[in-house]
Amino acid sequence: MTRAASIGTALACLAASGSAQGQVAVRGEIVHTAAGQPLRDAIVVVEGGAISRVGPADQVEVPRGFRTLNAKVITPGLIDARSTIGLSGYLNQAHDQDQLESSQAMQPELRAIDAYNPRETLVAWARSYGVTTIHTGHAPRSLISGQTAVFKTRGNTVEEALVKPLAMVAATLGEGARESGEKSPGTRAKMAAMLRAELLKAREYDAKRAIEDDSRPDRDLRLETLARVLTGEVPLLVTVQRAHDILTALRIRKEFEIPMVLDGVAEAYEVIDRILEADVPVIVHPTMMRAAGETENLSFETASKLYAAGIPTALQGGFEPYVPKSRLVLFEAGVAAAHGLGFDKALRSVTIDAARILGVDDRVGSIEIGKDGDLALYDGDPFEYSTHCVGVVIEGDVVSEEAR
Repeated sequence: MTRAASIGTALACLAASGSAQGQVAVRGEIVHTAAGQPLRDAIVVVEGGAISRVGPADQVEVPRGFRTLNAKVITPGLIDARSTIGLSGYLNQAHDQDQLESSQAMQPELRAIDAYNPRETLVAWARSYGVTTIHTGHAPRSLISGQTAVFKTRGNTVEEALVKPLAMVAATLGEGARESGEKSPGTRAKMAAMLRAELLKAREYDAKRAIEDDSRPDRDLRLETLARVLTGEVPLLVTVQRAHDILTALRIRKEFEIPMVLDGVAEAYEVIDRILEADVPVIVHPTMMRAAGETENLSFETASKLYAAGIPTALQGGFEPYVPKSRLVLFEAGVAAAHGLGFDKALRSVTIDAARILGVDDRVGSIEIGKDGDLALYDGDPFEYSTHCVGVVIEGDVVSEEAR
């Protein structure tokens, strides 16, 4: 059988006339639900954008008029737990690079929803490989670079794609946040001091805003955002790579009793016990990122070691300052799977475990009744290099059928 014929067999599409959007049934030889054991020869029915039925093919009736797809392997739509896609453009030119505003070291008031471009080519590129949800926003490399948000990888407007408008506030500690010349912060101590000072200001601001009298301060978008971190409403996403920078982040978390998610953590294996004790989740650096500077000691096995310790962990496409700006989280999971993580945990790291860290597991991350109908279809093991993504469904709509 030719490759074209094989792909055609893997994705047989029967479009019924009059079928409505958001209504599709997908039959898979193997269905990985990320909510239990894989199902053999099973059907997933999506109705009105949500999963309405899932189970063995001989027990699930496909409603009349639904579009039907067939694939060898079905997984939940993949989730990229940390990216700048949509703010970073594939052209790598000034007009499509909105991931970092360099005029100030701390700008938590910058909203990802104001910079996200749902029509960016990189969004479609990630989607074509099965990525249906992305946590994206302002990049590392500033002490506080701005906000992040969660989007579906479809839609022509922010409102159509939006899942969570303010997911986290992005910060960086370590060499990545160091400014040059006379600009602050120039040292690690200055970074920590500036961050503490701003959190203290936000705490005082929040207390004064609660008082209904003439002393009540005017709105300050910067302090207002950090106040939401202090009250536990929004996590601080801290990009750290060196072991001692990880410990600084955990120290600040403890001092202010704030929710925190660690990002990057190239040397996490040196302080796993401290991360576990702090009870913070981790979004591991892209496995295949360049090992240089503060990431010189990264390891392909970091994700597997964090999982083995019981630390909530997810994988990411990340941010690269060069083209194409992001790595593909599907390939990252494949490399991690081959270096101690194994298939099941690798899949969880880009589905349900990522969804839980992002606080969107009520909608995405697993194939369960009531959740969004987001599915990725493959003609083999998703983490094998020779496998193709042959179809992508988001909320019941078939958004990609090109074999990638």
